[in-house]
Amino acid sequence: MYRNIEEITGKRTFLSTGCIKAMNGDIIIDKEKILERWAEYIRELFKDDREDHNIMKNNFAGPPIMKEEVETAIKKMKHGKATGPDNISVELI
Repeated sequence: MYRNIEEITGKRTFLSTGCIKAMNGDIIIDKEKILERWAEYIRELFKDDREDHNIMKNNFAGPPIMKEEVETAIKKMKHGKATGPDNISVELI
């Protein structure tokens, strides 16, 4: 019944045929060539032609962390939560 309603209303979606178009418009069916085309597409999509910018290389350390900042951050943490990758709970800190 649902399939008939979708056909009547024109909302029926069709499955992919497993082929894509090449840059020149040819249809590609071979799996290896499809993978190559996807790789080519991704390279084009993320190609960055911008010139390199000078990145500040000095003073990445920033200002020193004060003891009061650490204490405040620990007090704001919620208790009873699961430990992180270091397996240290907030209660232990």
